[in-house]
Amino acid sequence: MKKAVLFSLWGVVVTPHVAQTFQKFEETTGISRGFIKNVIAKLGSENALYLLEKGKVSLTQMIPEFEAECQKIAADQGLSLPAQFSAQKLFSDIGQVEFNKPFLDAAAVLRRHGISTCVLANIWVDDTDQRDGVARILSVLESHFNLVVRSCYAGVRIPEPDIFTSALEKLALKPQEVRAVWLDVDEESIKAAEGLGMTAVQVKDITEALKEINKLTEIEVTGDLQPPSCDPENVSHGYVNIKPGVRIHYVDLGDGPPVLLCHGFPESWFSWRYQIPALANAGFRVLALDMKGYGDSTDLVTFLDKMGIPQVILVGHDWGGALVWNMAQFHPERVRAVASLNTPLFPVDPKTNPKEKLKAIPIFDYQIYFQNPGVAEAELEKNLERTFKLMFIASNETVRFLSGLFVGSPEDPPRSAILSESALQYYIQQFTKSGFRGPLNWYRNGEKNWHWMCSRPRGKIMMPALMVTAGKDPVLLPAFAKGMESLVRQQLCYSTIMLTLHSPPVIITIITTFEILTLSCSRPQTHRFMEAYLRCGIKKKKSDFLSHRSTSMS
Repeated sequence: MKKAVLFSLWGVVVTPHVAQTFQKFEETTGISRGFIKNVIAKLGSENALYLLEKGKVSLTQMIPEFEAECQKIAADQGLSLPAQFSAQKLFSDIGQVEFNKPFLDAAAVLRRHGISTCVLANIWVDDTDQRDGVARILSVLESHFNLVVRSCYAGVRIPEPDIFTSALEKLALKPQEVRAVWLDVDEESIKAAEGLGMTAVQVKDITEALKEINKLTEIEVTGDLQPPSCDPENVSHGYVNIKPGVRIHYVDLGDGPPVLLCHGFPESWFSWRYQIPALANAGFRVLALDMKGYGDSTDLVTFLDKMGIPQVILVGHDWGGALVWNMAQFHPERVRAVASLNTPLFPVDPKTNPKEKLKAIPIFDYQIYFQNPGVAEAELEKNLERTFKLMFIASNETVRFLSGLFVGSPEDPPRSAILSESALQYYIQQFTKSGFRGPLNWYRNGEKNWHWMCSRPRGKIMMPALMVTAGKDPVLLPAFAKGMESLVRQQLCYSTIMLTLHSPPVIITIITTFEILTLSCSRPQTHRFMEAYLRCGIKKKKSDFLSHRSTSMS
């Protein structure tokens, strides 16, 4: 039997409940406790709030009607509303909510296990100047649940039975063929759901409610938590022609200051699938590129020009890290702040060819192996499933004698826990189309890039900068980042994570992404970063955002 879990918006997915906001408003304005609830009850189903929730009127139309209703009921009771009474202020307060992260996490786990999730929301068309609060709520809901049913568009409100049946129909589920669970704090809606044959859970304690979800769905929703990720089929894709025959593909999500994510080898925009929604939810426009193996930083400038973006926050991993450092050095006017995962800013030495340096360091043997066109391509493209399974398995072995990258590796390796089957198939699909020639050209263009960089003036990095090393990376060792302070003038922040980040970045890079953003934005925005951290399951104190182990260079 199919299963679905339906969540009430107020008091479950977000807090506080509307009724709690009513009570707080009554206290602060000096109105008797329960007055607003009494107004709604006395006027029955045609009261202004219910008409608003059913979409009969917009919020600006409703406010004077609601205030008139309150004035009338107050007069009937021989009362006088205080001068500070303002329905506009009340509904602005209602939009200032926090998300109940445990329920967002539970919804994500349920969706990964194929269970349909839905939010039923008694909500309105907000056309006021304070409408950003409702917009923020809806944006987060749409990215976390299969379906969001808004009463103002459905024409019915909780606890009317039609809103439940409508939700199941939109999920393509028939009531008699599905086990539907409903969560709410309101007793009236609990009874309504049970009357339709649904299993209802009245939420009085979050922990107990989650236990009920575990029991009813037979899924442990509090374990194996991951942040929401991008579905390639449900995210905006775009293309920009850089020059004849060269086109860059990118994913675009969110609205706000632009953040550009640059992946490493052998990856794609998909490597940032966990970071993209987290950054977008925090109030940023996120652009994740499919990096071309034969481009340079001027290609990235052309991309920004054609997108009409004057300046960005750059975050790179592996080869993407090398690119963002180059951008910060050679095109500083286009970079607001810069962060690199694993790849340090290496000083350019005009006297020593980088290829000779590679030959002297055994852990870089694989880069020498990659130099011969066609050789590495043949090995990597022979069996893409095997290639990506091995790429996502940590290994301390180096490519000795240049005999092959995977020599001695099993023909049918197990899939790593950090690589889901769907993610594996997506990588296979992408590289079936593109092959490895472009990505391998990152390694083959090193000498040309070195000559170009030697010809350019090189100053210190002047904008805020973050360097993140991975304590268990056997290739890009944390020691390689030592001395970077001399290359950065303003502020260099360090983080060391005891994981292998030279493998494609998954969850942990969320931390580093937000660190650089706190450097580049004003302090009043701190709460946005904290909220985004919490959505991703990362525990941080406010002080973590206001101070960090850093080196200031003046």
